[in-house]
Amino acid sequence: MRLPFRKMHGLGNDFVVVDARERPTGLTESAIRAIGDRHRGVGFDQLVTLERDAAGADLFIRFHNNDGSEAGACGNGTRCAAALVLDETGRDRLSIRTTGGTLAAERLPGGLFRVDMGAPRLDWRDVPLARECDTLHVPMAADGVTDGAACSMGNPHVTFFVDDLDALDIPRIGPALEHDSWLPDRGNIGFAQMRGRDRMRLVVWERGAGLTLACGSGACAAAVNALRRGLADRAVTIEMPGGELRLEWREADGHVLMAGPVATAFTGEIALG
Repeated sequence: MRLPFRKMHGLGNDFVVVDARERPTGLTESAIRAIGDRHRGVGFDQLVTLERDAAGADLFIRFHNNDGSEAGACGNGTRCAAALVLDETGRDRLSIRTTGGTLAAERLPGGLFRVDMGAPRLDWRDVPLARECDTLHVPMAADGVTDGAACSMGNPHVTFFVDDLDALDIPRIGPALEHDSWLPDRGNIGFAQMRGRDRMRLVVWERGAGLTLACGSGACAAAVNALRRGLADRAVTIEMPGGELRLEWREADGHVLMAGPVATAFTGEIALG
């Protein structure tokens, strides 16, 4: 069996996108890991599966990390899927359901795509944390990096605000914080350096994927946590290694809007079995 796929990315955060709207892909966890291998497979940060939605949304999408585990949310992956289907249908807006909730996506001028990522979940039970805690000050630490701010954007995030991002050995401290005892489901760990109230630098160690060039849900969490800490305004541009995303934590309904570009790198077929 040969499975068609599209390799896409949002700011270098890369995805293998497969279409299961007409028939199931049959991909097992071990097959997903094999496809995600950057040396022997295609390679990806997440695998994105397009499905029909029985609950009435225009599309259901499912995310898997390159270790085979399923993720509840992926902002850049959602934008890639949205762009693909909007281009396919000629529409400017659509509704997308994920295991983390239903999201609205739209096309913007200048080749940008925006996703309404919904409202952040700020209670310790919703992140989730292992026990009761003020989510604005979580006592996690590694090599001098302390005092994380946690929230859920459909998946668990902890953001650490630092003075010098370049001084951190993130490949070493990222895994320790991802598996910290405060995070029973592991977590996505963001390291943010403020450059003003409307701009920050951000690097994210993603749960199940490791260090990535960009992380959409991590950017959302960083924007939310920066505003909660009094460090940023509601609209902020986030610089990541792969490029910039525009974030707004909307006051009217508490939803987080994320806008940025997407691209298709290539298409192909995966031989299964």
